[in-house]
Amino acid sequence: MADWNASVIDDFHAKRGKGIGPWGDNLLLLTTRGAKSGQLRTTPLVYHRDGERYVIAASKGGAPTHPGWYHNLVKYRAAEIEVGTEKFKVRATPIPKGVERDRLYEAHGNVFAGFRDYPKKTKRIIPVVILERIR
Repeated sequence: MADWNASVIDDFHAKRGKGIGPWGDNLLLLTTRGAKSGQLRTTPLVYHRDGERYVIAASKGGAPTHPGWYHNLVKYRAAEIEVGTEKFKVRATPIPKGVERDRLYEAHGNVFAGFRDYPKKTKRIIPVVILERIR
């Protein structure tokens, strides 16, 4: 997975965040502090916008566990994202369940249809995370 992430990150930087693989212009790079290690980790993720907010889903392709970056954001709410050529700090708000989570997850599936299949592959509720720019 690390090699795949590195390849996508390199492609993101080479293309200045535009036209990346099947995700097009809907990919961001999320840098979090490891909940256990304390080390910085960068992960490419599909996003959609909800007004000024960026929304990501902790789908892990429908795996039975949440991705590591989700645990990192639960522990440390501050992170950094790269979108296109911009890089900025964000405050993360995990939304593990509820009406707002359902609305945002459905909108996420409208951006990238594959996300509609992930809930069928797992018994867990796939959380979403709202990322808001820190001004």
